[in-house]
Amino acid sequence: MRVSEQDAAQESAAKQTADFLERRQEQIAQRWADAALFRTVFTLSRDEAVEAGKAVVDALSTVAASRRLEDIMAPGFDSVREQLQRMAASLTRTGATAAQIADEVAALRDPVAALLRDEFEDPSGEEAQQCALALAVLMGTLRLVVMETALSSGQELIERQRQQLMEVATPVIQLWESVVAVPLIGTLDSARSQVVMENLLDAIVAQRARYAILDITGVPTVDSLVAQHLMKTVAAARLMGAECLVSGIRPAIAQTIVHLGIDLGTVVTHATLADALAYALRQQGVAVSGGTPGGASLR
Repeated sequence: MRVSEQDAAQESAAKQTADFLERRQEQIAQRWADAALFRTVFTLSRDEAVEAGKAVVDALSTVAASRRLEDIMAPGFDSVREQLQRMAASLTRTGATAAQIADEVAALRDPVAALLRDEFEDPSGEEAQQCALALAVLMGTLRLVVMETALSSGQELIERQRQQLMEVATPVIQLWESVVAVPLIGTLDSARSQVVMENLLDAIVAQRARYAILDITGVPTVDSLVAQHLMKTVAAARLMGAECLVSGIRPAIAQTIVHLGIDLGTVVTHATLADALAYALRQQGVAVSGGTPGGASLR
């Protein structure tokens, strides 16, 4: 077959496939409603699965009519991309892997292929084979679209979980009237320091705090980057009208700060959280006397 004839045959097959999908939309959707991809997501109502299947079939028909069978960015997919993303996200939350999702999409092909064969008197003829090939390419592209949305949903889920973990890992605690503290544990990177700053400033406003304590007892190391983040947080707290104290300066950290030449001269520092709290209370006229080792008592 010459190139021009082959192109014409492929275009004809694409058009026939589009017409077939449009005519058999209801039947295909009914069969897909029982497939794992739809059954896992639409567990409450089969009608919802059927409607979702119709939307996907309609999108495939539009893509086939446009002759862009291998293009995952074909406009026909736009109408169902969000729906496919929700489905992929739902499967991801149930623990399904990317390979499992891909297999479930691939399983959608057989019911459609069976209906397509019924369209021809001779399923082994040239015309039937061309349409079967067009359908195979189209379903392969759908598989790629679903995988793309699944990966996107997975990344978004990971990012949301990371943000939630950072917020949980940086709580702001009210220690006393007008005194709040943030106990930091683990590495303080740029993203986490931003969360710390935002949470602390919100707490200063909400609690009308005059003193904010950053406790770094749980921070394993302090380098120039961590010190820079601390200084930015201290400066932001001051702009909000609160004095920011840094506690948890262990001997090893103190030596590191000196060796690095980091200047914390403008920051009030204390060895322990208890010392920082005692300082904040004294500054407010609350009498504090020595108590248990590393602690203080009020009087």
